[in-house]
Amino acid sequence: MGSEHVDVLIVGAGLSGVGAACHLRRTCPDKTYAVLEARGAIGGTWDLFRYPGIRSDSDMFTLGYSFKPWPGPKSIADGDSIRDYVQATAREYGVTEHLRLHHRVLAAQWDSATARWTVRAHRDDTGEDVTLTCGFLFTCAGYYRYDAGYTPDLPGVEKFTGRLVHPQHWPADLDHTGQRVVVIGSGATAVTLVPALAERAAHVTMLQRSPTYVFPLPSRDRLADALRARLPARVAYPVVRWKNVLFNTVTFQLSRRAPKLVKGVLRRVAKRRLPAGYDVDRHFSPRYDPWDQRLCVAPDGDLFAAVAAGRASVVTDRIDTFTATGVRVASGAELPADVVVTATGLNLLMLGGMTLTVDGAPVDLARTVAYKGMMLSGVPNFALTVGYTNASWTLKADLVAAYVCRLLRHLDATGDQVVTPLPPEAGPLVPLIDLRSGYVLRSLDALPKQGSAAPWRLHQNYARDVLLMRHGRLTDAGVRFSRAGTGGATGTGGTRGTAGIGATGAAPTPAPGAAVAAPARSATPPTPEDPA
Repeated sequence: MGSEHVDVLIVGAGLSGVGAACHLRRTCPDKTYAVLEARGAIGGTWDLFRYPGIRSDSDMFTLGYSFKPWPGPKSIADGDSIRDYVQATAREYGVTEHLRLHHRVLAAQWDSATARWTVRAHRDDTGEDVTLTCGFLFTCAGYYRYDAGYTPDLPGVEKFTGRLVHPQHWPADLDHTGQRVVVIGSGATAVTLVPALAERAAHVTMLQRSPTYVFPLPSRDRLADALRARLPARVAYPVVRWKNVLFNTVTFQLSRRAPKLVKGVLRRVAKRRLPAGYDVDRHFSPRYDPWDQRLCVAPDGDLFAAVAAGRASVVTDRIDTFTATGVRVASGAELPADVVVTATGLNLLMLGGMTLTVDGAPVDLARTVAYKGMMLSGVPNFALTVGYTNASWTLKADLVAAYVCRLLRHLDATGDQVVTPLPPEAGPLVPLIDLRSGYVLRSLDALPKQGSAAPWRLHQNYARDVLLMRHGRLTDAGVRFSRAGTGGATGTGGTRGTAGIGATGAAPTPAPGAAVAAPARSATPPTPEDPA
């Protein structure tokens, strides 16, 4: 591939990377582009994870692309169907012709004199390094490590004679039929695995340090079924999509404004689906508020059904030690196990691990401030996709990709070549990802920050972001437009200069009273959990 040049270089060929390429094809057909993918297949998360029961925890009418109606019968869909959908979309829009598999991006260097990125990637299939240049770098690599999930210290694990498995790398030869299985964890992966494993296992125990909110949702959407039977997909799809957006928005806002009310509703729902006398408070009533961590979805209440049928059980306790035949908990009970699954979460990794350099100076992501949740202060012609934490990932990914296309068309129309976000002049800063989940808490010092007000604040509100990113101004106080080899604005962007931005593209050190703050803490430290 040599030193090939493209207008836009996309990193990642998962749900958001394929979507970004499709947006370019649809609205910027004159732009050349390539998509670099570290793995050997399209699909990202939906190709990597192969554990039993793998599925979405968001409805597919919002997790699907805005321009490609979800064709499947189920609203909560299995991983294979989602992967097929992403791959079919890539073929339909010609993305596969621009795809370079086995290309793991290592580093990207920006040169202001030429207004170009030089990107170095390693080909894992051939062992060689390759270099490309581009005018705009667009990373769609998610925010967790693909090569290794998170496993905490497990006392005595060396004594266990059974099989120890992490869901991120599920062995194809594992047959759990008739086996006693212990799943350690309480996040979305555990909530997915337990009922799926219980279909063939002798028994499945979900061992959690503290409980998680679990909310049952129908696997099929009745309104979608009714509309599909009477209307074309292009008409029915946006109606169902907005219905689900509004439901999720109301649920989230109610959780933040009236947490006791929502906690009570979730408790009553769980109680109705579990056997009489079941200790709901111990096993399904967290002490933190709803949406301090992401709510877990149980399609058709499958987790509650497995527990009620006796095929699965929940133990809320701490691990004392592994034994040769299972796990002993702090209360003294031993949970027998032939297989132990450590559904203990992810390792956060921004930008797929690639490093950024601007005019020879390395970029420290933790000292940058996100602009509109998608660009970083002091880093020119660069965007990253970080989906919503309280709604479907793709809702935000679609908006980011469309906004990048708007920027590219604006640059062409004005003759500018460079767009550089600026940090806020003052105010408190908080981490870009505002959950209290374990994988976030473990990596707070590595995350970009966000400010206290727009355009530096991510509001986790799709309807509000639609107005901001589809219809809002491209030129504001948070961004500067310029031309190659120039340091000043051309008059098409904000008037504020770059004072306070260091060589690393960082925000200025907060003034007294504007210290960086973590998200509001719960009364009890939450259990690390998986947002899959």
